[in-house]
Amino acid sequence: MSAPAHVPVLLDRVVALLAPALQHEGAVMVDCTLGLGGHTEAVLSRCELARVVGIDRDPAALDLARTRLAAYGDRFTGVHAVYDELPDVLDDLGLGAVEGVDAVLFDLGVSSMQLDVRERGFAYAEDAPLDMRMDHTVGRTAADVLNTYSAGELTRVLREYGEEKFARKIAAAVVRQREHEPFTTSARLVELLYAEIPAPARRTGGHPAKRTFQALRMEVNDELAVLRRAVPAAIDAVKVGGRVVVESYHSLEDRLVKQAFTAVTRSLAPPDLPVVPPELEPALRPVTRGAEQADEREVAENPRAASVRLRAVERVKSKGAAA
Repeated sequence: MSAPAHVPVLLDRVVALLAPALQHEGAVMVDCTLGLGGHTEAVLSRCELARVVGIDRDPAALDLARTRLAAYGDRFTGVHAVYDELPDVLDDLGLGAVEGVDAVLFDLGVSSMQLDVRERGFAYAEDAPLDMRMDHTVGRTAADVLNTYSAGELTRVLREYGEEKFARKIAAAVVRQREHEPFTTSARLVELLYAEIPAPARRTGGHPAKRTFQALRMEVNDELAVLRRAVPAAIDAVKVGGRVVVESYHSLEDRLVKQAFTAVTRSLAPPDLPVVPPELEPALRPVTRGAEQADEREVAENPRAASVRLRAVERVKSKGAAA
């Protein structure tokens, strides 16, 4: 299987945010969402003193990335793991016990390879098995969710993760139809969505299956719970001068990242204090002003960039310093 052509969203800006932390001998970056290795390749080529640890839960993506990055030799290490296992990965590599690493990157959501490989079941454009597991060797599939969740559980998933206005209507139809035949492939689900979502709503907001497929993917891979654990772990993993950079594509993801970053960049001093003592200064500082977005040119070249929100923070106080 060859790697699909793919240019990561905001690649130059992401590397520019990471580079200041990686310009010294022995610098280490962790790419928590390795995918096909696009970000990692750019960092290895532009930050020649750095090495990268690439984490991915998808064995197929990991194999492709290892092949792509083989020319960089021991400057790249690929690890099969879910990114909330970051502390264990660093401990296993002997990187967790000392000061930490210099940069951590997350590019959230589904990778281009997962979308492009029909058998993975992430895309709604063609008929495929309803799988959607990022690691196809473990866990429940999207078909399992559709065929076993109650109407109430399905409504919650569609509403919370897909922001689907017709969640209750869709869930009821799924439960009704699966009594006659379980759901196994995407075409039947897409057909149901066309039938249940009113025509005026189908004409706006993109493909009518987009929100349901996103919701199922996030549920199958437990994406928000994993991210909720992973962002604080990444913040804790970086040393002074180290940066955490996150690209989000969903409002729930971005809200979680924003809350985690705000918590560690906010002073603990009372607002009316004239001079803030060092122990009340925040441990990290924001590097981006709020969330950065892609410009019109990038969105035209890469439609996936339309929803990106990019945030970055830098550690300015060591973990051992008084908080």
